[in-house]
Amino acid sequence: MIKVLNSLSGKKEILKPHYDKKIKMFVCGPTVFDMTHLGHARTALSFDMIVKYLRLKGYDVFFLQNITDIDDKIIKRANEEGVLWKQIARKYEKVYLQSMKSLGITAISQYARATDYIPEIINQVQRLLDKGYAYFLDDGIYYDLSKFKDYGKLSKRTTLQAEDGVSRIDEAVGKRNRGDFCLWKKSKAGEPKWKSPWFFGRPGWHIEDTAITEKFFGPQYDIHGGGRDLMFPHHEAEIAQMEALSGKKPFVKYWLHTGFLTINGEKMSKSLKNFITVDEFLQKYEEGARILRLLVLKNHYRLAIDFNEKIIEQIKKELKIFDEFEQRLKLVKKEQKGILKMQLIKKEFYLAMDDDFNTPKAMGIIFSLIRRANLLIDKNQLSKKEAGEILEFLKEIDNFFGFIFRKNKKKEMIPAEVLKLVEKREKYRQEKNFFQADIMRNEIKKLGYLVEDTFNGPVIKKLEK
Repeated sequence: MIKVLNSLSGKKEILKPHYDKKIKMFVCGPTVFDMTHLGHARTALSFDMIVKYLRLKGYDVFFLQNITDIDDKIIKRANEEGVLWKQIARKYEKVYLQSMKSLGITAISQYARATDYIPEIINQVQRLLDKGYAYFLDDGIYYDLSKFKDYGKLSKRTTLQAEDGVSRIDEAVGKRNRGDFCLWKKSKAGEPKWKSPWFFGRPGWHIEDTAITEKFFGPQYDIHGGGRDLMFPHHEAEIAQMEALSGKKPFVKYWLHTGFLTINGEKMSKSLKNFITVDEFLQKYEEGARILRLLVLKNHYRLAIDFNEKIIEQIKKELKIFDEFEQRLKLVKKEQKGILKMQLIKKEFYLAMDDDFNTPKAMGIIFSLIRRANLLIDKNQLSKKEAGEILEFLKEIDNFFGFIFRKNKKKEMIPAEVLKLVEKREKYRQEKNFFQADIMRNEIKKLGYLVEDTFNGPVIKKLEK
């Protein structure tokens, strides 16, 4: 039984899709006018984990994400660079998709470009006009918020706050209400445009999402996700549009929102010169995708993450713990009675994950397991069967975590000189000549390696630089 914290109710609720175990899910995608940054990655990695976990638990999830490929920001960037808007949109869409691939984000069933759904967008705008929820101004067609009494029920407010996504608030002379937003913008000279029953124009920001989801899912579906900054006004606008059109409530049964990602305690911004792209991160850090996945997933998806170098160094140490643990488990050969109660450990782990995807608690259970198993290995008390069970469990959960085991790992070639010294040292140890064995250990260390003695034989580790 999985529980999720529904932003709409503010409470944890048992996950019950509209149709048995089939889940229709939509998560807001990027506006493709610039490089993909760590904020995008934080949300994408969180929902990639959530969807993969739901599938592991037997749910049939259709995971849809839009790509906003027409917007003021795209037009502005195209004008600055002296190219067509579509060149900017396709360039940065490609960057985004490559970033997702590099991070191992593979749960998305389908991407949907806004401009591929212009007929559906026009249809929704016309229906809103027909129902009296929209009106004309000189620069476009606007939604009349005074006609939708439930506006604000998701965020529990109707006015802007500092954390909101305010960059695309529509300012126009003659709006009936301050929060009214544009559904269809009249195109200016030189701007991209599409033919409509009213005038040549292009879609507003909010209408693309409801047009796309109605096309795929109908007027109601199960889960809508996105960053917390989109809750107001973007997600409120979606609710206002779709519930006005269909008359059915709720438009979405469960709303899930990810927390912010800050850099050294500050909001990521180009003006603050702390804007970090996914490409920059992957180039800077070896195994960057793995580092970023652990950084994101060790924190609860709803809570804020602060990125800094100290945290990255801690993440690297934790990944090393996983790598060394895998190596130690594979060396266990002794057949003996088991001590660990893996069924209880697994049950505790999955109870944590079922509780609104509580990855911090689940990770705590995994690190506790590693500590206990390592102590048993040190005492030669872990059985081969238990070691195999632990490895299988870690492989199972790595289907949705994606950082426990190295992907496409190349076996590190330990220099022949080091191997020869390790062999020599082991011979001295067998002869109980510990003085010479210690000399060999120091020689090995000088070459950048450490040898650890276990009941299952020596383990060679590369020293950190």
